[in-house]
Amino acid sequence: MYSYQFSNVKNAMKMLRYFCVLIGVLGLVAIRGVEDHFFYDPFLIFFKSANHSATFPSFEWGKLVLNHLFRFGLNTLFSLIIIHFLFLDKEWTKQALILITLVFVIVFPIYLLCIYDRFQFGYLFSFYVRRFVIQPLPVILIIPIFYYRKKIVQDNL
Repeated sequence: MYSYQFSNVKNAMKMLRYFCVLIGVLGLVAIRGVEDHFFYDPFLIFFKSANHSATFPSFEWGKLVLNHLFRFGLNTLFSLIIIHFLFLDKEWTKQALILITLVFVIVFPIYLLCIYDRFQFGYLFSFYVRRFVIQPLPVILIIPIFYYRKKIVQDNL
């Protein structure tokens, strides 16, 4: 009797974990889906045109920086939800936060320099640096690393 109840609780917790991971993924998808309307980013149209001779858009520095920081915060929140509920390890979640923040702290000033220089570093370089700023790319790298790490830890037990 008790093992059956324990099994039900265990299954419910597992379903809750997967539901939270799904919420994280849907959050990231939603950010991407509303980027045209919700975030100030005049470079969306510039890069979507995929035209190297497109006119450099006018923009407001402060508004652009604040919106990128806000978007980074949202991407980080949903990324950490995914990581936390996949691995259920607070230390790993903290480490993921540090890694994600470190990537942003390195890449964001480079992107701002690209903007300041009107993408003279190169269109593709600026495009890909921008991707690391506005997309949650570090989580795509962190998840396989943590799965490998989990496997190594389990194999050593």
